[in-house]
Amino acid sequence: MRHFVSLADVSTSEFAGLLELSARVKAEPARYREGLATKTLAMIFQKPSTRTRVSFEAGTFQLGGHALYLSGRDLQLGRGETIEDTAQVLSRYVDGILARVFAQADVQALTAGTVPVINGLSNRLHPCQALADFLTLKEHKGRLDGLVLAYVGDGNNVAHSLIHAGALTGVTVRLATPENYQPDPDIVAAARQAGAHVEVLRDPEKAVADADAVYTDVWASMGQEGEHAARTSILQNYQVNEALFARAAPDAIFLHCLPAHRGEEVTDGVVDHSRSVVLDQAENRLHVQKALMLHLIAGMALPVAD
Repeated sequence: MRHFVSLADVSTSEFAGLLELSARVKAEPARYREGLATKTLAMIFQKPSTRTRVSFEAGTFQLGGHALYLSGRDLQLGRGETIEDTAQVLSRYVDGILARVFAQADVQALTAGTVPVINGLSNRLHPCQALADFLTLKEHKGRLDGLVLAYVGDGNNVAHSLIHAGALTGVTVRLATPENYQPDPDIVAAARQAGAHVEVLRDPEKAVADADAVYTDVWASMGQEGEHAARTSILQNYQVNEALFARAAPDAIFLHCLPAHRGEEVTDGVVDHSRSVVLDQAENRLHVQKALMLHLIAGMALPVAD
């Protein structure tokens, strides 16, 4: 694995190894303190962020490295020079590139350089989030294979990466979305061909029934602010509230990648529920990203998962 731009490019053993390394980094942070000594990460942000920026920047520092925050205003990315040229120039200065961008094609173009590229989010995929989600799921359930994860709402970039992660772990992913908001059929078909158990439904109650985990995300992502009113009208019956959450298994956990728009896609009673693990998810972004950088940038071998 040279880059981390899509979980579709990650093998089952690599994903398991990343989860295992993440768990070890979380359990023994001091052991990895100099893992990125003298290494520099360029962080390209076309979209602002809380969790992605802070977790990568803090994680790089905790591993003994240095992170450079580069906003769209700081670079000629796609304006004065091609993205491929930018990637090749940055490769002469830094040891890795993190990109949080709009287009998946921009992340892919950055791989024209000679250093590892990590997809911190694109409009199509959010693989770092899914890695943290599945670490959280494994921590709370003790296993992954055979679990049922119900996702309710917009079939967006998060949903796509959850489908990919399900294909790598044996987790059944059930998605309840309105018509025209379902996940990309090509992603669903490819995951099914790889052996994944993916169900795309319209009824959120059927999706959530007896699920081991319930997941949702905002209805209007960054860049879709102009669609907020229309999306809210269409998705209002897909809110994860206490009544819907109660249809899941008695020990089901609730997940959300945050930020949560309380009162829209989820109610306070679910976000703050005793079985809500959203803060564990947010924390685990730090640990999985440290594991990614140790493997991709420092060249640390992935452990064999139990």
